[in-house]
Amino acid sequence: MKRPALAPMMLIALGACEAPLSTLDPASRTASEIAGLWWAMLITACLLLSLVMALALHALRGRRRQSPVSTRTFLIGGGLAMPAFVLLAALVAGLVIGERALPHDAPDIFEVEATASQWQWQFRYGDGSVSENVLYIPARRPVNVIVRSQDVIHSFWVPRLAGKIDAIPGQTNVIRLRADRAGRFAGACAEFCGTGHADMLFEAVALEDEALREALGSLETAP
Repeated sequence: MKRPALAPMMLIALGACEAPLSTLDPASRTASEIAGLWWAMLITACLLLSLVMALALHALRGRRRQSPVSTRTFLIGGGLAMPAFVLLAALVAGLVIGERALPHDAPDIFEVEATASQWQWQFRYGDGSVSENVLYIPARRPVNVIVRSQDVIHSFWVPRLAGKIDAIPGQTNVIRLRADRAGRFAGACAEFCGTGHADMLFEAVALEDEALREALGSLETAP
């Protein structure tokens, strides 16, 4: 590959970090922790790849005369101990981040029901009002989204605010969101659900309390 072509590719790759559905442009603590774990895993994978490539080059150059102790050290240290340590650290970090993202009890929780169907999202609020494909939530407050499905398996995902959770027929799942600031955050169905899956998008709109009351007051009430 010619070097001049690297610059445009790098710009495209960096631009993707701030795309509407990018997990690398977090707007909440949970999303920041998920992004941090991703970066740590990427850097570790690159370091391990560099080590493996260095060992492969060392072997290809014919420097294979090693003592049994040296060979045993490479096998145990590089082949067992180091991967076990890396995988254990990633597992512990994943469990800690996942536990923090659970919908624990908290004061001033805002609840909304999200019902998925082919191929749209309906959101029902505590006052009985309903919106389609636009989720209104308060900024800087914990939000429990109660996720259900009317037909097939879907998946609720707002990448910049939290992880994803499946919407399964006959089952109720709950995911915790918390936007650190007011703004608009793209959401999508993250589970292939039929021919209209690619268009099953929605938007999470985080508002200050007064603006949220006005937005909910303008919605129609479901029967």
